[in-house]
Amino acid sequence: MLLKTFGWSFAITAAGLAAAGVLWGWKGLALVAILSVLEISLSFDNAVINAGILRKMNPFWQRMFLTLGILIAVFGMRLVFPVVIVAITAKLGPIDAIDVAINHHDRYEQLVTSAHPAIAAFGGMFLLMIFLDFIFEDRDIKWLSWLERPFARLGRIESLSVIVALVVLIVAATTVATGVPVHGGSGTVDKASTVLLAGVGGLVTYLVVGGISAFFEERLEDEEEDEDGSAVEKKSGASAAVGLAGKAAFFMFLYLEVIDASFSFDGVIGAFAITNDIFVMALGLGIGAMYIRSLTVFLVRKGTLDDYVYLEHGAHYAIGALAVILLATIKYEINEVITGLIGVVLIGLAFWSSVRRNRKETEAGAGSGDRQEVASGV
Repeated sequence: MLLKTFGWSFAITAAGLAAAGVLWGWKGLALVAILSVLEISLSFDNAVINAGILRKMNPFWQRMFLTLGILIAVFGMRLVFPVVIVAITAKLGPIDAIDVAINHHDRYEQLVTSAHPAIAAFGGMFLLMIFLDFIFEDRDIKWLSWLERPFARLGRIESLSVIVALVVLIVAATTVATGVPVHGGSGTVDKASTVLLAGVGGLVTYLVVGGISAFFEERLEDEEEDEDGSAVEKKSGASAAVGLAGKAAFFMFLYLEVIDASFSFDGVIGAFAITNDIFVMALGLGIGAMYIRSLTVFLVRKGTLDDYVYLEHGAHYAIGALAVILLATIKYEINEVITGLIGVVLIGLAFWSSVRRNRKETEAGAGSGDRQEVASGV
């Protein structure tokens, strides 16, 4: 199971490190290895979130997530996306932007970093909406009941998550987006309008992609309920949850890719603290992204989210923290170690709480069995 799921990741890691050693020597090999670890540590919570969505889809779309999805993640987000940002920010043509990325590393780093406020606002608002929709939803299983119960009651207010997200965006635009330090120089610049526009773009993207995927998912469920004549069967087994296909699965796939893109923003920007060579960055971050993809599939196939029920809670809290951190980095520099550790700690606590819950349920079940035996005279 482990080798089957992570086989491609192991193979790509070996090939990637070998290529780095040949092309850039021992220094390049070390940089690629460090970037891979950075990406995995920053995106571990991404794997848990993705697994919660991927388990609803059929095997075909799960394979698409590992094949086409990884091409988008590595080639699109880690290689093409930064170049596109350079082209838009510096108003360069595609050829000139590629030339800057390949031959003028310092200018490339400066241009990508100067675009960080817009990137952070877009990704921060998208991730914040994921967290808010989770925390405002009333769910049967609660991890931090003292916090989740009152938020679930507040969630009955129509469109509350959108209202809160817009308030956060306005606060960010009027605080951290003013007086943003100029990268590589002295002085500050006002990025309030840029942050507002990019933040609204992230919010709209979430509402459109998430709304369309939810619409087709509900439509598919209604059709299957009509065919079966029973809604109970649809919601009872894991096999039904994994059978999402067609338009519903397609838009769910798009939703997954946008989530992955939002998670990758901090990794791409943070990578400049290690290197500004676009190919070293793409290779190192790409290897890390491959492991996150494999880990997502592993969690789905092992049924880990069903066994450890608080993992999704921990991942969503990590998403909320990452959203706030992304917005804060518009003005302030926050070490990537802090970003990565917050996610790891929250998911670790959620896992520990899940283990304790499972142990208590096992002990309660054993105790109930013993009492039944005594009562029956056995």
